[in-house]
Amino acid sequence: MARSQPQWRKSSYSLSESQCVEVCDGSHRVGVRDSRHPHASWLACSRVEWRAFVTAVKSGEFDR
Repeated sequence: MARSQPQWRKSSYSLSESQCVEVCDGSHRVGVRDSRHPHASWLACSRVEWRAFVTAVKSGEFDR
């Protein structure tokens, strides 16, 4: 049985010309890649790690 291709999606906060990331939700892992270079390497993290990252971003932990 052939594996299906990942379904990448761009952030709803991104603009068409802006740099942004795309994510791909898997059953156990979340993939993250640069939307400007979709054929380059991408990062994978666990769903728990992804939720922790998103929570930190939303709380402003990475704001300067």
